[in-house]
Amino acid sequence: MRIYQKSIRLPALRRGFHIITDEIEKIVASSGIQTGLVNLFLKHTSASLSINENADPSVREDFENFFRDIADDKPYYIHIYEGSDDMPAHIKNALLGTHLSIPVTHGRLNLGTWQGIYLGEHREYASSREIVITIQGE
Repeated sequence: MRIYQKSIRLPALRRGFHIITDEIEKIVASSGIQTGLVNLFLKHTSASLSINENADPSVREDFENFFRDIADDKPYYIHIYEGSDDMPAHIKNALLGTHLSIPVTHGRLNLGTWQGIYLGEHREYASSREIVITIQGE
């Protein structure tokens, strides 16, 4: 059993859902691990990781609209020290999560045909985001 770990820093992205599958695939390929499991861990509390539709960009737009609708602009938020999008970003993070586990088969992510990895950026003016990628396998 081998363990390979690398961190990547994604540039600041606009608010919304962004497919980052290719960036993760490059790290998996460079690990040399053919069969195993990759764990992705996002080191932030106002962004998220998820897996969903990778082909039609309207899915990502609908995701953003849905999460804006359920979490943004609530009059009862008191945690607004970093702006009005701060607390909504934390809630979206809690709902979607900060880590994913994906099988690695033949040196590649074993995702379904229509699956892609999303970084959900929940702040209007975000900074870069760091993801720790840990791959265990043979």
